[in-house]
Amino acid sequence: MAEEVQCTTKKWGSSIGIVIPSDVVKKEHIKPNEQISILIRRVPLAKELWGIGLVRDKRSTQEIKDELRKGW
Repeated sequence: MAEEVQCTTKKWGSSIGIVIPSDVVKKEHIKPNEQISILIRRVPLAKELWGIGLVRDKRSTQEIKDELRKGW
């Protein structure tokens, strides 16, 4: 049976591991030391998708919004 689950990676020593939520463990009858197969698909960050980086500006957010609205 296949199920897509969102997990967060954790650092364990020099390795990276994931924690499978308990409801999935119960539903799939997963036991300790059992071999399972997983599909890894990393969720990209917005800046990786659209090239958005940190914008450093000394103006306040309101000042930037006011400037953008001029001429509308």
